[in-house]
Amino acid sequence: MDRALQILMAFTADDHRLTAGELTKRVGLSRPTLYRLLHTLENSGFIVSSGDPQRFELGPSVAHLAHVWSASLDIATIAQPMMRRLWDQTGETVSLLVHQGNSRICVAELASGQPLSFKRGVGYREDVTLGASGRVILAHVPSPETYINRDNAKPTDVLEYLDRLKRIREQGYEISRDELIKGAVAVAVPFFMGDGKVAGSLAVFGPGVRVDGQRVQTFAAMLTVEATALSQALGQRLESKNTAKA
Repeated sequence: MDRALQILMAFTADDHRLTAGELTKRVGLSRPTLYRLLHTLENSGFIVSSGDPQRFELGPSVAHLAHVWSASLDIATIAQPMMRRLWDQTGETVSLLVHQGNSRICVAELASGQPLSFKRGVGYREDVTLGASGRVILAHVPSPETYINRDNAKPTDVLEYLDRLKRIREQGYEISRDELIKGAVAVAVPFFMGDGKVAGSLAVFGPGVRVDGQRVQTFAAMLTVEATALSQALGQRLESKNTAKA
C-alpha cells in the first residue's frame, strides 16, 4: 500500500504524465514491482495509461477522492491556527478572504483588541480588483485582465494595473494604504489549494500610525509563513529541488 501511494504522489501539476522510467527514478522501485503496482492501480481507476511510449497519469478514482475531500473542507476552520498565530504576533485584525467570481469575501476574522483598529466582519464582500487582499488574489489567476472593468479604465490604466499585478507576484505580497478605509494599512498574501489554484488571501489590517514601513515588512514575512502552512493544509505540496529535477 505504501509503495502504491508513493506512485500516486509522484505526479505533480507540472508533471502529470510520466513514463515508467520517470516513475522508477521518483519512487525507487524495480521495473517488475512498478508495473505490477501500476496494473493494480489502473484496474482500480487510480491510474490511466496511453501513448507510445506509454505514459501514465492519475485516473478518475483520484478525481472522485479529491471531490469528496474538497467538499468536506472548511477553510475558515482549517485556517484558525494560522490566523491565531498572526493575531498573537501582530496585535492587529487578521482576516481570511476567499475568491468568489468577481469578489473576495471575508469568511473569518479575528479583530484587534486595541482601541484604535479596523475590521471588516465576516460576510464583507468587495470587488477583487480593489485593495491589497483583492489584488494579491488577482495576481495569481489566469487572464486577470478579464476582471478589470474596461468600461471605466483607459487601456493605459489596464496595462499599469497588469504591471502592478506582475510586481505583486514577484514580491509575494501586496500593501494598500488609505485605499478602502481612510487611515488603514493592509498587508495581504495569497493561499492556494492542492491543485495550485489561488483560493484567497490572508490579510492583516491596522492603522497607519502603528503599521509603518518596517512593520509592513515584518507582517509580510509572518503572513507568508502562515499562508504557506494554510496552503499545505489545503493539499499543496512543497516539492524539493531533487524531486522537481527527477
